[in-house]
Amino acid sequence: MNSESNIPLPAAGLFRRLGALTYDALLLMAVIVIAGFIALPFTGGEAPSPGNPFYQTYLFVLCYVFFAWFWTRGGQTLGMRAWRLRVQNDDGSAISWSQSLLRFMAGIASCILLGIGIYFIKSEPMSVRYLQGIAALVIFTLSSLWILVDKNKRSWHDHFSSCNVIELPKLKK
Repeated sequence: MNSESNIPLPAAGLFRRLGALTYDALLLMAVIVIAGFIALPFTGGEAPSPGNPFYQTYLFVLCYVFFAWFWTRGGQTLGMRAWRLRVQNDDGSAISWSQSLLRFMAGIASCILLGIGIYFIKSEPMSVRYLQGIAALVIFTLSSLWILVDKNKRSWHDHFSSCNVIELPKLKK
């Protein structure tokens, strides 16, 4: 709902969401680079090995906190603010940390499906791995494009976390 009136705000469309996600991905990459520098004293000044479970957990938690902090405090990441989007509950309130975890995990699942799809599609055509890659890409695409077929423009992430993403009106000058 718009705070100035009781007119419901429109649900966010796919392209706006992708724009905000792209913006946030660039910001998150910068945060990850800084996190790598912060980790250097703990690794003797050497870059952490890619398979280091402590470093991977550190980056995973950092990524979650990056998104969850913004989602639970006003419902907007910096990318969402730039694209005038907000994630919220049906009543307009901010989502909880548990909802943000569900939302984040659904996003991670989508990314894993994309990675599996890209990795396996390089296999020999019509092999089992190739078909698994196709299946993973189809599921990833469905999860991303679900907004286009859902009557409320809710993605799978929105459904899993029981929230929605709305488009905010332009501010009047």
